Amino acid sequence: MKKILQYLFEHKSLSRKQAYEVLLDIGRSRYNDHEMAAFITVFLMRSITIDELLGFRDALIELCVPIDLGGIPTIDIVGTGGDGKNTFNISTLACFIVAGAGQPVAKHGNYGASSVSGSSNVMEQLGYRFKNDNDSLKREIDTANICFLHAPLFHPALKVVGPIRKNIGVRTFFNMLGPMVNPAHPAFQLVGVYSLEMARIYNYLLQSFKRPFTIIHSLDGYDEISLTNDTKVITNRGEQVMTPEQLGKRTVSPEDLYGGDSVEGAADIFRKILKGEGSWAQQAVVLANAAMALHCTGNYADYEDAYAAAIMSLDSGAAHEILKKLIALQ
Repeated sequence: MKKILQYLFEHKSLSRKQAYEVLLDIGRSRYNDHEMAAFITVFLMRSITIDELLGFRDALIELCVPIDLGGIPTIDIVGTGGDGKNTFNISTLACFIVAGAGQPVAKHGNYGASSVSGSSNVMEQLGYRFKNDNDSLKREIDTANICFLHAPLFHPALKVVGPIRKNIGVRTFFNMLGPMVNPAHPAFQLVGVYSLEMARIYNYLLQSFKRPFTIIHSLDGYDEISLTNDTKVITNRGEQVMTPEQLGKRTVSPEDLYGGDSVEGAADIFRKILKGEGSWAQQAVVLANAAMALHCTGNYADYEDAYAAAIMSLDSGAAHEILKKLIALQ
């Protein structure tokens, strides 16, 4: 690692193969915490290159625990995290609305590294038991139309660096990798990113995967559709900027998106929204993200049809029923 660090400190970047080899060694616990922290810090001081990102992804995919959901065309709704906004668990809530609308979901998530409650925090608090047993996860998809893949159980490198990421407390390149290494290899993907630069990188990377995707970035810095500002929407068919009125019928304020100051608080907000007891603003934001995910599948004529399906899933209680079914299987 010392040679690698010296190389990086000379303002050089890694080739795809070098990046792949370093992350393989991290996943195999060949470095100490200080070495790994120094390595991660390099990428906080400069932008990561596409070759580095691809090399890191190659290593995570090679090391990951494989999962086979029987060819079911799933979707993942995931943000890179690290936007520092401490919102409630918008993407995870959108997953349940999407599942309630009939679209199978394989949600890939982790504990919050730079927020109070990541998707894994809130799922655990709701009573979900993390697992990487293929049969159990397939049963969840078949019964509840959704399963949750806790990243450290599938990716050894993420487990190794988890405590270091938590101690650093700011976004790292691992935030960028999360949406690209879902072990279920979903057929569709909605990815929220925290910057336009990251949107550009993801657009390049996801084009190469040859599957439908949508990238979203709220222009005031959220890694999801926030309805606090316009949203950049990029798909494999092109890109556009959409207003809060187009996406969710109204603008909301940042205060409306506050995620609480504890995991317990985040779980309470989650339950209320899924029961249809959230504020109008909370529900509007979740519906907009769910609608964009449904629209990504190509199964709806337009965004308005997808939005109507999301409303039906929440208002009918179908989304809440999905959660109850999933937790009953634990």
